Amino acid sequence: MSYELIATLMFSSMMLMLLTGQRVFGAIGFIAVVAALLLWGDKGGFDIGFSASMKLMKWYPLLTLPMFIFMGYVLSESKIADDLYRMFHVWMGGLRGGLAIGTIGLMVLISAMNGLSVAGMAIGSTIALPELLKRGYDKRMVTGVIQAGSSLGILVPPSVVLVLYAMIARQPVGQLWLAGVVPGLMMAGMFIAYIVIRCRMNPALGPILDQSERDMPRDEKLKLLWAGVLPIGIFAVMMVPFVNGWTSLVESSAIGALAAFAAAVLKGRMTREVFENSVRNTLGITCMFMWIILAALAFGAVFDGLGAVKAIESVFTEKLNLSPWMILILMQLSFILMGTFLDDTAMLVIVAPLYVPLVGELGFDLIWYGILYTITTQIAYMTPPFGYNLFLMRAMAPPEISIRDIYASITPFVLVMILALVLVMVFPQIATWLPNFVYN
Repeated sequence: MSYELIATLMFSSMMLMLLTGQRVFGAIGFIAVVAALLLWGDKGGFDIGFSASMKLMKWYPLLTLPMFIFMGYVLSESKIADDLYRMFHVWMGGLRGGLAIGTIGLMVLISAMNGLSVAGMAIGSTIALPELLKRGYDKRMVTGVIQAGSSLGILVPPSVVLVLYAMIARQPVGQLWLAGVVPGLMMAGMFIAYIVIRCRMNPALGPILDQSERDMPRDEKLKLLWAGVLPIGIFAVMMVPFVNGWTSLVESSAIGALAAFAAAVLKGRMTREVFENSVRNTLGITCMFMWIILAALAFGAVFDGLGAVKAIESVFTEKLNLSPWMILILMQLSFILMGTFLDDTAMLVIVAPLYVPLVGELGFDLIWYGILYTITTQIAYMTPPFGYNLFLMRAMAPPEISIRDIYASITPFVLVMILALVLVMVFPQIATWLPNFVYN
């Protein structure tokens, strides 16, 4: 049996197991172990799994995952996110669509605190959505705002997904984070521009907040503004030493976690319940990511041993005679297709053994490609019929918002994100300028 056929069987068997509803790490790891045993016997097969686990345990930057996840849960459980939304509520309520614009701002700050899109979705749907609906905002527009805004969590640093990509692609996490800053802020700005234009064309979509709700003493308004400065300060305390080279990535993540904990304590909100929930959720998500990475490393090791990447490159470039850019576009389209039934982590670990080395062989910058992958994942999250974010919103939205409303709400934001993806593809400097500037 040829190596190409073995690689095809491995990939198709893994996809079949995923369709049966098996856990992602179980499906990937099982196929990797069985293939290794069949190809190299007891000794060689076990060595591959053992070396993958040792590689995982020795990867020092992995310590950042629990730190960032803990930081996000502390800020969320201690209701600091509630303060943020109240600040946007008062300061931006006088604009048409101001609360929707404020929701995008909230999502950007939540992304900078947590690094996971699920956190932004949970906070947006429980805090922002009821307030927006109560004040007469169009239900389809605000549903789209929350879904699009929450997707920024996997692009704006400290993105947990980019940490995983860094490990699989063997790229510096710091450079990937910096590469995500400008595209993330650009996309947020494009969302805001869309909201402003739509509300100017149709004021009924985003009415101005009633004057009675906006009137309050100036001192209280300034106090509310401090609620927005606090998370930005935590982010700055964490990132500035790292960017300047004063601390390592792991040390900066520990600073961020301690700063978030101290903020909750100083506000008098670090109760036993908040601490227990934060630690429990951090442990659960961290263990999930570690199992997935372990399975991905084992699967990738078997693929490397087979030489599958070279075989796939030969098929695309020699037999099909496709250009590197055409291959790249086909990769992105496949991500969008897979995103209709898989989450971002599953997509990364399934195709990383194939795509990431192939991208390098084709001569593309892997830092730049990490941002392309992340933006494409954001689009896939919200692509009907089975986009991950669509079902999260359906589970969290009130009964008056139907699945039809959710599907309709996301169309304009998906188009905006596709435009952002095209801009980053055509102008790679959008992603590469900041890391090149900082790291010279």
